Amino acid sequence: MLELAILGFLAEGPLPGHELRRRVSQLTGYTRPVSDGSLYPAINRLTKAGLIERRSAPAAGAARYVLSLTAAGRADMLQRLRKPADHEITDFTRFYIVLAFLSQLPDVTEQHAVLRRRLEFLEEPASFFYDNERPLRAEEIADPYRRGMLLTARATSRAERTWLRETLGDEAPVFDTGCVDSDPHAPAAPAT
Repeated sequence: MLELAILGFLAEGPLPGHELRRRVSQLTGYTRPVSDGSLYPAINRLTKAGLIERRSAPAAGAARYVLSLTAAGRADMLQRLRKPADHEITDFTRFYIVLAFLSQLPDVTEQHAVLRRRLEFLEEPASFFYDNERPLRAEEIADPYRRGMLLTARATSRAERTWLRETLGDEAPVFDTGCVDSDPHAPAAPAT
């Protein structure tokens, strides 16, 4: 997802490396801090692959450069947005990176196909805690902290499903199974 964030920000226009780092950090830093040890190797990989171009910017000072998206980089970014991997749909933070750049897709039908995948995931009953294969509801959990996890995740999921339906123009009724439909803070919530 770091690569998608880099490509997405550069699709908005060329940026010096330090500004790209700031934007990526602001987008993802509240949940997953971006280190120089991950950002700059990603920039180097994308440059070697011909997806971004690095030009020196002497006016900005010694060792400063500007990054820009190539035509191949734009095509790669659009493909990543059209066909996000399953874990990019189910993981809250990864999906938000997709969502941050989804408007780059020129076709609303393609945008909505991605949103429908997310909505389908959120509508599958799931939980952090199970009794055998049955997802447990918040009301079935005695531990107040685990119950808080479920209640918070349920409210977040309900709000996201409402937004998705409004955006898609769906007027399907909201059925509350009482289960958490996704964990908005975990790397990949169960979807069983």
